[in-house]
Amino acid sequence: MILVDTSVWINYLRDGNHRLERLLLDGDVVCHNNIIGELACGNIKNRKEIISLLQSLPLIKDVEFQEFLYFIEQNQLSGKGIGFVDIHLLASAKLEQLPLWTEDKRLKTAAKVLDLDYKTKR
Repeated sequence: MILVDTSVWINYLRDGNHRLERLLLDGDVVCHNNIIGELACGNIKNRKEIISLLQSLPLIKDVEFQEFLYFIEQNQLSGKGIGFVDIHLLASAKLEQLPLWTEDKRLKTAAKVLDLDYKTKR
């Protein structure tokens, strides 16, 4: 199972992605409520259908706020240029021991440091 970040979904919805299509067909993609929320805030075609399909994917657990704060401190993530949602995704992926596939440079760097980067997990 792989947690697919908003950046990958945006590129997929715009241009397609054969690797993501294969992962979806194989049932290897999980989602997170924050990813659905970020996409819901955007301007996407077939909005209701896309949001509904994302909600039908298995969802990984979100971390509690205190766990979130602890995760930042333990992994020295403050001041790294990644935000609230990104750190939530990292913490949830770490908790579930799942790789995170992202095309966001700063998030990818943090995922690599935490041994969560999808491309290094293949």
